Amino acid sequence: MSGDAGKLAVVLLSGGLDSATALAIARHEGFACHALTFDYGQRHRFELAAAERVAEALGAVEHRVVKLDLSAAGGFGGSALTDEIEVPKDGPASGSIPPTYVPARNTIFLSIALGYAEVIGAFDIFIGVNAIDFSGYPDCRPAFVEAFERLANLATAAGASGRGRFRVRAPLMEMTKGQIIRTGLGLGVDYSLTHSCYDPSPGGLACGACDACRLRLRGFAEADAADPIEYVQNPNGPPA
Repeated sequence: MSGDAGKLAVVLLSGGLDSATALAIARHEGFACHALTFDYGQRHRFELAAAERVAEALGAVEHRVVKLDLSAAGGFGGSALTDEIEVPKDGPASGSIPPTYVPARNTIFLSIALGYAEVIGAFDIFIGVNAIDFSGYPDCRPAFVEAFERLANLATAAGASGRGRFRVRAPLMEMTKGQIIRTGLGLGVDYSLTHSCYDPSPGGLACGACDACRLRLRGFAEADAADPIEYVQNPNGPPA
């Protein structure tokens, strides 16, 4: 993978499987990648260390951690990922938005990424959202990404003056989780560095039962590949 210093991109990097793959795709396309990770009060804080590992392994030219507090303690809350709300372990109810949804999270993250992109002169922003194998979050849909891209070009000096056109790149949007994993493996992603679980053990082992773990395990099975991380309880095998 190589990056041209004149071809810049901002990549949202959570430390999970999808964002790692999105970073690998951006690097493969020749972008010099500035990775942004958000410390937003999430309970599954192991993903922050995972993001650092992934950024280094995939050759991001810069990795910044932006500190926010979207938890109830910070005056926001409303999500099982930030507050003492139980993380579902039996899959989401059909047609419902699960309690792991963080209110307006991707809108907030993309807004900060947009501001940073304008400062460094980047016009491409990569985000690893997916609308096929996902939890039903409204801010992971194609319509949301398209709307934010329109906003980006209306709300910035760079866009309004015609210096360039911002593109919100969501290369995983129409992929199954298995296709995402196969793509990442083909690009050399080491998924042992990633963290996906919403409710890990105190030692950082994935629970194997939350929606994020279920989607990940199903994806590896679909890709006919072994998931290299450890689980407290792997539904597809013995306890770790």
